[in-house]
Amino acid sequence: MALLEIREVTKRFGSYTAVDHVNISVQAGEFFTLLGPSGCGKTTLLRMIAGFDLPDSGQILLDGKDMVGTPPEKRPVHTVFQTYALFPHMTVAENIAFPLKMARKPSHEIKLQVGEALDNVRLSDFGHRLPHELSGGQKQRVAFARGLVNRPRLLLLDEPLGALDAKLREEMQIELINLQKNVGVTFVFVTHAQNEALALSHRIAVMNKGSVEQIDEPSKIYSSPRNRFVADFIGKISIMNATVLEAAPSHLKLDVAGLGHVTAAGNQGVRTGDRGVMAIRPEQVRISHPSTDLELKNHFHGKVHDFLYMGDVTTYIVELSNGIRIEALLPNSAPGRAKFFEAGDEVAVSWRHDAGIFLNE
Repeated sequence: MALLEIREVTKRFGSYTAVDHVNISVQAGEFFTLLGPSGCGKTTLLRMIAGFDLPDSGQILLDGKDMVGTPPEKRPVHTVFQTYALFPHMTVAENIAFPLKMARKPSHEIKLQVGEALDNVRLSDFGHRLPHELSGGQKQRVAFARGLVNRPRLLLLDEPLGALDAKLREEMQIELINLQKNVGVTFVFVTHAQNEALALSHRIAVMNKGSVEQIDEPSKIYSSPRNRFVADFIGKISIMNATVLEAAPSHLKLDVAGLGHVTAAGNQGVRTGDRGVMAIRPEQVRISHPSTDLELKNHFHGKVHDFLYMGDVTTYIVELSNGIRIEALLPNSAPGRAKFFEAGDEVAVSWRHDAGIFLNE
């Protein structure tokens, strides 16, 4: 049995449906992420799990018990917010001890558990400090420690890294993964940052307009999106209208608008005559000089329209002779200063026969 089960949960605000008949199961010990754009319903769903909002219909079960109607303070669930929500007049140790005091734990037990919580987040020497004496990352670790100090069945995290700068955010992602492994508490994490979701999660639920579009492991969400929305929302991708000319288990032959015949990966659910889109990731597209011998199945010529230098990689936007634009990624792996194709340069782009995927509309 799943630790958390969300069954047919719906939440409306007036005529607006924020969460629409959502079904999700989360296993014990899982790092589960709700991912989607602003307004997709992920925070509303998290608030209903916490008990801050009530669903209009459906069930939210924890260990098989329906929690709808149970007040937030009576649920074995804690929430960590982006704003940290630390008490400014309390020390770090007092902030962490607060939920234990509310639960009327004995003082010797509180001291022991606070000490363990500080160790878990590597702040054992900071217990006497006040929140204003801490950095953003340290404040966030205190918030994690307070959320975990009495071992809730479920820890809810509402964009907890959103206020941190990029480098610190990346460091905190690694800490969060290790913390979840060490304490073994089930995490339900809300974010709109795709890279964060891919890096942290055991599984991801991609949400859009109040509904769940796909639930899967990060690698499958990225490499095998179920539809155009998921493909377009997760990472960078080039998408072109396509019609299936031939459907075999091993491959598809597509008529791609502006490109002509293209070979793509096989897909059991696709039939000859289906209309949809072909999608391909920039890292799957090879960019080279036009004179290069192109042995790959799909190859086309064009010009560099623009490029974006990112340090470790450069992303090129290549405009083909028919006006179609495709993104290609080139690692800057050679020693010394990176050499670029410049805007206007003639180039060739190519990709493997099994790189592109076809998605029904």
